[in-house]
Amino acid sequence: MTTSRDFMNDESAEETKASPVPLSASARRVLGVLVEKAKTTPDNYPLTLSGIVTGSNQKSNRDPKMDLDDEDALLALDELRRLGAAREVQGSGRAIKYRHSAYDWLDVDGAGSAVMTELLLRGPQTLGELRTRASRMHPFADLNVMKSVVSGLAEKGLVESLTPPGRGQTFSHTLYPPQERQFLNAKLEKQNAAKSPVAAGESTDTNRTAVDQLLDRLETVNNRIDTLEKRLAELENSNSSD
Repeated sequence: MTTSRDFMNDESAEETKASPVPLSASARRVLGVLVEKAKTTPDNYPLTLSGIVTGSNQKSNRDPKMDLDDEDALLALDELRRLGAAREVQGSGRAIKYRHSAYDWLDVDGAGSAVMTELLLRGPQTLGELRTRASRMHPFADLNVMKSVVSGLAEKGLVESLTPPGRGQTFSHTLYPPQERQFLNAKLEKQNAAKSPVAAGESTDTNRTAVDQLLDRLETVNNRIDTLEKRLAELENSNSSD
């Protein structure tokens, strides 16, 4: 594995193994794209920067939709390389390309990486949704097999349940930064409130308004954090170039 174009030794690789840490939204999308394309279009892998941007912004198999540019993708790749989750390689014709190190970084196998990729690319999902969607990257015989894989990922601290066990139980990866995780909780609360019947003589308008306000505040905070992170990265790049 490499960091800033230099290969990491085996000892460094071991230190980054099975270390789930929060990733920015862009880094999660880029990592998901790298693993997905390695599995579904191996002839075009490793990916160029252009391929990463295209894969990140495609309309299918993505939630939420994103509009990353080259700078966004490079910042995400820098983040992943620092963590040992991706590396830069020399492609044919000396073109710079990128590949993931997800298997080592997350300590997962083919089945686990397929599930994590779907969660990174589409967000929270049920076991049924995961089995249907992840099967394009790895075969899952039935829901029991998927349940076993998800349970194994939960034991590693990579996946968690967002809703109680039973029909429609939803699972998520654990790589969200705290502010995004809070936003996700508020969003689920709003969805659950919308599905729940209104108690006799009681209105949910006040509750929904409070949740909406919380979502708005969290979104504002997220946007400010994203802006600050970009400015900090730009300053770091400027200082390093000097």
